[in-house]
Amino acid sequence: MVILENINVNFGTRKLFDDVNLRVGGKDRLSLVGVNGAGKSTLLKVIMGLFNYDSGKVIKSRHSTYGYLPQETVRLKGKILYDEVYDSADNIKSIEDELREIENELKSFEDKESEDYMDLLTTYSELQEQFTLLEGHKLKSKIEKLLIGLGFENDEFGKDVGIFSGGWQMRIELAKLLLKNPSVLLLDEPTNHLDFESLVWFEKYLIGYKGAIVLVSHDKEFLNNISRKTAEIHNGVLTMFGGNYAFYVSEKEKRREMLENQFRNQQKYLQQQEKFIERFRYKATKARAVQSRIKMIEKIDKVELEQETEKIKFRFPPAVHSGRILVEMSDLTKSYDGIKNVLDGISLSIERGEKIAVVGKNGAGKSTLTRILAGIENYNSGGMKYGYNVVPRYFAQNQAEEMDESKTAFEIMLEVNSGENVTGIRNILGGFLFHGDDVDKKIGVLSGGEKSRLALAKMLIEPSNLLILDEPTNHLDIHSKEVLQKALSGYEGTVIIVSHDREFIDGIIDKIIEVKKGGIKTYIGKSSEYLNVLETENAEQEQKEAKPEKEISAQYKEGIENKKRKKEFTKIAAPVKKKISEIEKELGELERKKIYLEQEMSKTDFFKDSDFAVEIKFEYLDLSQKIENLTASWEKEAENLSELEKKYLNN
Repeated sequence: MVILENINVNFGTRKLFDDVNLRVGGKDRLSLVGVNGAGKSTLLKVIMGLFNYDSGKVIKSRHSTYGYLPQETVRLKGKILYDEVYDSADNIKSIEDELREIENELKSFEDKESEDYMDLLTTYSELQEQFTLLEGHKLKSKIEKLLIGLGFENDEFGKDVGIFSGGWQMRIELAKLLLKNPSVLLLDEPTNHLDFESLVWFEKYLIGYKGAIVLVSHDKEFLNNISRKTAEIHNGVLTMFGGNYAFYVSEKEKRREMLENQFRNQQKYLQQQEKFIERFRYKATKARAVQSRIKMIEKIDKVELEQETEKIKFRFPPAVHSGRILVEMSDLTKSYDGIKNVLDGISLSIERGEKIAVVGKNGAGKSTLTRILAGIENYNSGGMKYGYNVVPRYFAQNQAEEMDESKTAFEIMLEVNSGENVTGIRNILGGFLFHGDDVDKKIGVLSGGEKSRLALAKMLIEPSNLLILDEPTNHLDIHSKEVLQKALSGYEGTVIIVSHDREFIDGIIDKIIEVKKGGIKTYIGKSSEYLNVLETENAEQEQKEAKPEKEISAQYKEGIENKKRKKEFTKIAAPVKKKISEIEKELGELERKKIYLEQEMSKTDFFKDSDFAVEIKFEYLDLSQKIENLTASWEKEAENLSELEKKYLNN
C-alpha cells in the first residue's frame, strides 16, 4: 500500500534520514518512535507528499486513499459544526447529488423502454451500489456518533466552528478525517487535545478500524493498545520491531545486550591479535603470520555500540515543610461573565503528600480549578484557604509559550533565581539538555519541547511543597516523560496534575478528582479503576434515562438476564478468544522472522551467494503467504467474536 525506498533527507550538514526503507501493508498498525526532532512528523509528511526529500522513492497504491492529521493547530470558521464535518464526506455527497439528478431525469422520460432510459437506470443502480458500500445511508448517524464520541454535545452541532478553541478544532479535523475512512490513516499526536473519555472512545474506534494506521504518539498506553509494529527512527536510521511499544522496549534492550556482548568479544579478540602482532612484528620467522593477521583485522566488520540518547536528569528539591492540610475549599463558586458557573459549590480538602490527578471533559473546569488552587485566579463566592506554610508552584499548558521570546534560557532562569549561583543554574539547565551555547539561545528560536523543558527547569529553583501541573507532558518525548514521572513520584510534597496520559499519571497518583457539570467527584486509585467505575456509572445512567420509574422491576429482571447472557458469552467466547490470542502470537513470531529476512535481503552483499539469496527469497514469499493466511484467519475469528458480542452482550 505504501513503500518507501532509500529515502534521504538532509537539513544542512545534518542527515535526518539515511536510506530509510519502510513498507506499510493494508491492515498494518505501525507506530513511529524516537526522540523529539528524530523525524517522525517529517516521515508522515513524506508519505503524504507534503515534504520534498533529497533522494529515494515513495510508491503508493493507486487504489488507496490517504488521510493525515498533523500536529499543527488549525483555524476553522464560517460553517456550523455539523456542516463542517458533513461537507468533508465529498465522495458520498457527490454520489448523492448525482443520484438526485438521475432521479429527476428518470422522472422526465416518457419512453420507459428506450435504450437511453435503460442506460441511465444502469448508471443509477451502480451509483446506488457505491452509495451503499460507502454507507451513505448511515452518514447522518455516523457524523453524530463521531462528534459525540469526540466529546461534542448535541446542542453544539449548530454552532459556528469559529467559536471553538484550538483543541476542539483539532477534534473537528479528526472527525472529518474519520468520516472519510481512508485506506491509510496517518496520525501525528492525535491524543494531545483529547480528554479521558474521548481518548478511550477514540482508542476503541481505532482498534476496530479496517484500514492501515501509522501513528506518532508519546502516550505509551495508547501505542501499546493500537500498534502491532514499531519503527524507531534514531540518528537517521529506521529500525523495525515486530510488536507494540512494550515489545519494542524489551526487544531493544535484548538487542543492545547482545550487541554489547558481541562488542566485548570482538574487542577481546582484537586485543589478542594486536598482542600477537606487537610481540612478533620484528621477527622474520613470523612476518607472514603477522601480515596475515593485520589484513584479517582490516577486513573485520567492526561492531559499533549505539550512542545512547541523552536524557533529562533531575529531581525536585526537598519540599518545604507544611501543615497536614494544604488547601481547603468550601462551597466555592466560579463563573465567567456572571452567567456560567464553571465551578458550583465546590468543597475540597487536600492533604500533605497527596498525589492527585484532575480529569474531566475539556471545558469542564479542570484548568480553572487548578488556577484557583494555585492562587492565580479569583473565585466568585465561597472560600479557599491555604494551610500552614504552603508554597505552591504552577505549571500551565501555555506557560512555556508566554515566556519573553527576546530573552535567553539563562536569563529566564536568572529571573527566578532563589540563591543558585551561575554554575548551579547552568547545571540545572544541563540536566534539561541545555548545554554550552544552548543556554544563550533566545526563547523565540526554541522548539515547543525545549520551551516546556525550560519552564519545568524554572520550577526546580523555586522552593515549594505544592506542585500544580496543567498538561506538563504535551511537548515532552517518551524518555523525558519517564524522567519527569520518576521525579514527581519521588517528590516529598503534594502534586496535582491535569493530564489525560493514563500511563504517566498512574506512575504518580493515588487519587483522581473528576470535574463534571460544575461539581467534583473523588475516586481513590489509578486511572484504570476510575475508568471502570465511569463505564459502570455511564451504563447505569443510560439505563435510568431510557426507562421510566414504573419499569424498575422490568429493569431489574433485565439486569438478571444480562448477567446470564454475560456468563454464557464468557463460556462460549473463551475458545474464540484463545484462538485469536494464539493467532496473534503466531503472527508476531512470523512478523519478527519477516523483519529479519528483510534486513538480510537489504544487505549490500546479499546477492553474492546466489543459492543463499534464492533460498531466502523463497522463505520470504512462503512467510508472506503464511502471514496473509493467518491474518485472514484472525479476521474470521474476530468477526465470530463480534457476532457473539452482538448476540449475547448487545441485546
